[in-house]
Amino acid sequence: MSRVANAPVELPSGVEVKVSGQDVAVKGAKGELKLAIHNTVELTQEDNALKVAARNGDRSANAMAGTMRALIANMVTGVTDGFSRKLELQGVGYRAQAQGKKLNLQLGFSHPVEYALPEGISAETPSQTEIVVSGIDKQLVGQVCAEIRGFRPPEPYKGKGVRYAGEYVRRKEAKKK
Repeated sequence: MSRVANAPVELPSGVEVKVSGQDVAVKGAKGELKLAIHNTVELTQEDNALKVAARNGDRSANAMAGTMRALIANMVTGVTDGFSRKLELQGVGYRAQAQGKKLNLQLGFSHPVEYALPEGISAETPSQTEIVVSGIDKQLVGQVCAEIRGFRPPEPYKGKGVRYAGEYVRRKEAKKK
């Protein structure tokens, strides 16, 4: 059984945490994040650490305590360092261009794809075939990357499409005559 919830979440200097009932607000240099804690989980603040524990000892409460501890640790990391994910475009004529809060993508369709970035997320294009998505909310960064990748996922024959940096695409052999 996992013991993730047993480890306290250390709070670095410059991070403020407010616990009010079942709500937690973490404020740092990069911004502020809020989370509603599940009612089977108890949260206590001691000095510069947060402790998460299950209210009762059943299996689902222990699992939820580990989940909540991981979410709070991600919030603390997000407001101090932030998260970023890199996407690569592969294919002839595939290009990306960031323009403010919009991302313009040329993905081999007859029309350009415009993606409006949600609040709290920024995208940069160091080159025409690279996209770097960054923000303080880990879940939102991952969701935006998944939506961008969903416009044209990598296909198995030529490997064309949008992929995560370092993602391995298993290639298939073409049909033989």
